[in-house]
Amino acid sequence: MDSIRWFATTIYTDPVFPMTSPSIAPRPTASPDTASRASTARKAAFWDRVARKYAADPITDMAGYEATLRRAQALLAPDDEVLEIGCGTGTTALRLAPFTRRMLATDVSASMITIAREKLAARPVPQLRFEVADADAPVSGLVAGDAVLAFNLLHLVSDLDQTLAAAVQSLRPGGLLISKTPCIAEMNPLVPRLALPLMRAIGKAPHVLVFDGNALQAAIVRQGLEILAVERHGTRGKDIRVFIVARKPA
Repeated sequence: MDSIRWFATTIYTDPVFPMTSPSIAPRPTASPDTASRASTARKAAFWDRVARKYAADPITDMAGYEATLRRAQALLAPDDEVLEIGCGTGTTALRLAPFTRRMLATDVSASMITIAREKLAARPVPQLRFEVADADAPVSGLVAGDAVLAFNLLHLVSDLDQTLAAAVQSLRPGGLLISKTPCIAEMNPLVPRLALPLMRAIGKAPHVLVFDGNALQAAIVRQGLEILAVERHGTRGKDIRVFIVARKPA
């Protein structure tokens, strides 16, 4: 039950994975484009609604977060072109952008991006730009980037393989995918089976994918990426957030 309480108190500051709802079947007449737009709208509506609370909630493991920032910074170079998908309210992008040549940080939620732009206005970083975009689709206007960052995101997307494929498309040969992802399947089984469905039913949790670290690595490899590092940076008990660095073949 400790993991259930942990999940309930960190769902906004440490997001979770999409889990399909068996009670809602897709309309047979809906086109793929229509279904995709509907999925994007649902995600955006949820995160728009909780954006201000998300921004106000503290990071639950600051030491682990700082370790991740140091590791990510060490992987970036001053002349790198970087894309962050699922940037939330921009805290991480603001920290890492000064170590790049240019960074575009995106999120599906317009409200999240509004908050991120407010932060950027208060603390300008010339290299950084925030835009609204869905992580499930390639980002127009940015190709052949040196790195794609995906922190606390991959469990929240509609289609993991589709999101990873879009990330690969945004990378130049030899570019890096740097991710940190909560693996809900590594938690107390009551969380995905009981706590998540209940919280989703009352609108307190987003759509979440349930997988473990090995399944995530397998999904990354399916997209043709070479995994360079698999780490855990947590400092408070069992760490379900796996940090993975993967490279697109040259």
